[in-house]
Amino acid sequence: MGWVPVGLLAVPLLGALALVLAPQALRPALRTYGLVLSGVTLALATLLVGTFDYGQAARQQFEVDIPWIPGLGLRFHLGVDGISLPLIALTALLTFLCFVYLSWGSARAPGQLMSARPRALVFTLLVLEVGMIGTFLALDLLLFFVFFEIVLIPMYFLIGIWGGEGRRAASIKFILYTLLGSVVMLLGLLLIWAQAGTLDIEALSAAHGSGMARSVQILAFVAIGIGLAVKTPMWPLHTWLPDAHTEAPTVGSVLLAGVLLKMGTYGFARIAIPILPEGAVAVAPWLGAFAVVGIVYGALACLAQRDLKRMIAYSSVGHMGFVLLGFATLTPAGINGALFANVAHGLITGLLFFLAGAVKERYHTADMPSLGGGMLATLPRLGSVLTYASIASLGLPGLAGFWGEMLALYGAYQPANGLPRGLFLAYMVIGGLGAVLTAAYFLVMLSRVTHGRPQRTVDLPTGAADDRLVRETPDLPSGAADDRLVRETPDERPVVSAKETTAVLEPPAADDIRTYELLAWTPLVALILLFGLWPGLLLSLTTPAVQTLLGALS
Repeated sequence: MGWVPVGLLAVPLLGALALVLAPQALRPALRTYGLVLSGVTLALATLLVGTFDYGQAARQQFEVDIPWIPGLGLRFHLGVDGISLPLIALTALLTFLCFVYLSWGSARAPGQLMSARPRALVFTLLVLEVGMIGTFLALDLLLFFVFFEIVLIPMYFLIGIWGGEGRRAASIKFILYTLLGSVVMLLGLLLIWAQAGTLDIEALSAAHGSGMARSVQILAFVAIGIGLAVKTPMWPLHTWLPDAHTEAPTVGSVLLAGVLLKMGTYGFARIAIPILPEGAVAVAPWLGAFAVVGIVYGALACLAQRDLKRMIAYSSVGHMGFVLLGFATLTPAGINGALFANVAHGLITGLLFFLAGAVKERYHTADMPSLGGGMLATLPRLGSVLTYASIASLGLPGLAGFWGEMLALYGAYQPANGLPRGLFLAYMVIGGLGAVLTAAYFLVMLSRVTHGRPQRTVDLPTGAADDRLVRETPDLPSGAADDRLVRETPDERPVVSAKETTAVLEPPAADDIRTYELLAWTPLVALILLFGLWPGLLLSLTTPAVQTLLGALS
């Protein structure tokens, strides 16, 4: 079955090459071309899930190991275990759902994504899929780095060409941060190669750092950790993320949050912790400190946001903080929680960005006060799904967002031997405070967007003073004239200047969830509920691999 991992890479790669070699022949079928190719890739990922030997989840399966650059001892080595399998399936699913959104939705309308350079867009997404899946399949350090870097270029163009008004600055910031982080990570990988004499991840993990001095392990862990932390992103290396998410198109935000951030955290589980165990023990307290600062910082930043997409972007900083805290505990519970939170965050935040795109498409703004509230009254289905995704993200028991954060905090309560328990107890308390703040900012968002009576704002002349933003008009007989334009109701939204006030009309009731949105969102809604009610489905897959990963620390 070694052909399955190769197929997962070959299908989108050959599809992208075909767009370059035969552009005119494929142009009439562009709207379904990417959908079909991503569907085949998803089918291969489903085959991988269906034929995986769950009794041997700690062992690499479907291996492909052939010479790549013999002179340097580099090999094209691919494989799948219990850690990488969920992320491969998540990548294939989200990519397919993005093509569903692009191919069947109103993205086909003039001025939308599939009307602006559609061939380049499909090419970009297919190359992006190759890099994302390849990162989770690679079992050679240099091969991992190659795939890790492949994703940067298509994501740069995805933001820079199809993004919002500030797309150029956001894309440049994204590429500079991630490239600089990657340079530092490459130095760490080369240090491992120089000390161990091999780049094979399986061999290095089995050796558990033997042959490398403790000081070398610490230096390599810090270098690799910085590169991974930029991609995760970890506070204070996160500042590229809000701009990238805010300006990226909907599909870019979904893949950036749902998959690209996971590539950073996956690197800790695949490379940093098992290959450099002594470095992991030395750096873990610092990693935990940055993680809990990120949890609280992300929550406080969310409370200060007006833009819905930007708020969701900052929420990722906090959620990834829980993932890093789980890794920092170096315990089976903590690392299982981190891996579970990885998948849960990809599902929930991917759904949230789909919803944010739908809201912006209907209201022509993502500014929460300007939306007027009352979405449950004007768009009840869209408002209900937004409420569902929000309570899943804040960690409500019974939904997928709960288990990862709970296990990460539990791991901090009893960290691995050699780690200061008192310090990690403090991290647990701070992380718990961050969870409370997470609930707070999502509830504030829902109160602004989905609840309350629908409100309307109006354009005011530049410089005009209006100390009553919303006025109330009494009910009038049918056909009666009304010379008072807006109504007065209690309004707890932040007061903005007249220049910031924009006209936002209620969307028609018929403009609720559309068929293509239902198709794209339903799998995410179902999986969030499934993993929330049956966490053992995922934990039974990751636990054997985690126990093997922590073998050097026992």
